[in-house]
Amino acid sequence: MTLEPDTEQKHTRAAYSDGPRLLADIGATHGRFALEIAPGVLRNVAVLLCDDYPGIVPLLNAYLAQTQAQSGHIRITHAAFALANPISGDFIRMTNRDWQFSTEEVRRTLGLTTLLIVNDFTALAMALPGFKPEDLLQIGGGKPIANAVAGVLGPGTGLGVSGVIPTVDGFVTLGSEGGHVNFAPADEREFAILQYAWREWQHVSNERLISGPGMEIIYRALALRNGVEAPQRDAAAIMAAALDQRDPLCLEVLECFAGMLGGAAANLAVTLGAFGGIFIGGGIVPRMAEWFKTSPFRTRFEAKGRFSSYLAQIPTYVIMMPTPALYGVSSILSEHLRNRSGANTLMERVQHLQAELSPAEQRVAQLVIEHPRKVLSEPIAEIAKLADVSQPTVIRFCRSLGFAGLADFKLKFAGSLTGTIPVRHSQVRMTDSTHDLSAKVIDNTVSAILKFRDQLDVNSIDRAIDILRRAKRVEFYAMGNSRVVALDGQHKFFRFRIPTSSYGDSHLFALAAELLGPGDVVVAISTTGQLPELLDAVDVARAAGADVIAITSSKSQLARKASVCLAVDHSEDSTTFLSMISRILQLLLIDIMAVGISLGPAGEAAEGDSERRRLLISHLDI
Repeated sequence: MTLEPDTEQKHTRAAYSDGPRLLADIGATHGRFALEIAPGVLRNVAVLLCDDYPGIVPLLNAYLAQTQAQSGHIRITHAAFALANPISGDFIRMTNRDWQFSTEEVRRTLGLTTLLIVNDFTALAMALPGFKPEDLLQIGGGKPIANAVAGVLGPGTGLGVSGVIPTVDGFVTLGSEGGHVNFAPADEREFAILQYAWREWQHVSNERLISGPGMEIIYRALALRNGVEAPQRDAAAIMAAALDQRDPLCLEVLECFAGMLGGAAANLAVTLGAFGGIFIGGGIVPRMAEWFKTSPFRTRFEAKGRFSSYLAQIPTYVIMMPTPALYGVSSILSEHLRNRSGANTLMERVQHLQAELSPAEQRVAQLVIEHPRKVLSEPIAEIAKLADVSQPTVIRFCRSLGFAGLADFKLKFAGSLTGTIPVRHSQVRMTDSTHDLSAKVIDNTVSAILKFRDQLDVNSIDRAIDILRRAKRVEFYAMGNSRVVALDGQHKFFRFRIPTSSYGDSHLFALAAELLGPGDVVVAISTTGQLPELLDAVDVARAAGADVIAITSSKSQLARKASVCLAVDHSEDSTTFLSMISRILQLLLIDIMAVGISLGPAGEAAEGDSERRRLLISHLDI
């Protein structure tokens, strides 16, 4: 393990109110970690070797143990990881490592409220807008155009590719796997290398050659082509022999490698129209940055025939800062938490996010909190004067909260202040009139539904819908107050022509589970998730190869045993009162899954979906 120095911005920012955030950039070789204690302020930055750990959870636990040894116990609620892998859905199988895991299971294992996992070059692309001149080394000429598309690629264990597109309210990154496009040789020498690679692979992508392992292939291919005996070397040894010993074969390898990278960068630039620049990341090029400045890279980048003058305008940079993806994944996590802060009102949201804003934006937030009616009634010039900021700062404050501008913010803020939805839960009292108790029951339910909506785990719902869509048989297990939810689910899913049954007798749970097999699904519904008979039946179903979808508390035993958990964490005293709101939230999850199944895969109409959709819509009247 290698420790890097702490990174901190020069100006002080307020610490996050809910504790530090765990950030990670996990590649095929190394895992880079940090705790973000305030916006842009990283502590406990560390690098761990992935080969030392059998899976992602042991790797994460090793970092957390080392952090706790340095700083004592730290409560972490939110985390985001960049991963050198395509990200699609909850289950992840790494391409360049023998690791596989469920995002939801990792989140539960670590006891996190939020866990985001994104592609590593999506995270790196998100970091591009925040780079300073000292973070970069420009190669060749060209000047960036403000608010233009930028591209990023980087050779390491593989070849990552992405881009960033500016919008009115921020940036959009591309979830690209562009490293797997076909390699295109530019001369006879590169064609000879391609022929050598064809001996092993029918499809040779850019990643096969423009990467660490690819450098080793180029080395062997050139040794054969040149008719020389060459000792076995890995990528690091090839670079060392070229740069330190001036070994002719290894220098030729680096020249060929740099030219191939220049060609790939040029293709990315013309594909994206990347007048904001092309940025080179990854673990290889920064280690040979001085040599790279005079390498064939830039010449090859501009060698585009009729488009040479087009590419000459586009600047190219090497990213020199050690952990750039951590800043990108921090931005992605911060944006996610802004949009799903869990606040019931816009006022609560402003209070919740105030620490993440710039000092000037915090003054606008304080004005909103202390004088909300004045903010609603005054024009932007007066608001800026009262907050002692510029008018553009007022606009930036609105956009930081996810609004298009001041008018959009005022519209939503007015509704938040004057709407009928309560700010907090209202206690029903014995002295309440029928009118008051009716209003409180309805308002409390609406308030709980809105909070439930903001905390919904969409990835888990996606996975549950996918499991149900492929199910051969679905069985609902529930008792007591949840029994009506199970019956509702059976009624809906049977209309999809899926064999469906429901059991509400604890003695029948295990008997029914014993008859299940692969492709079957159990939907287990329980407010507490602690019923022993239900837990035993889930164990039997999982052992038989069936999947289990649990609608229950995220902290329960049932949640830990399930294939996927759809969390209902609304707190009710079920020992004294009926669990009314929890039942409604459970019914909502059944409806969400039913509508999701009716829409077909990714919203496309699959065979039989039209009939399913007709049956559902006629039933739900939506």
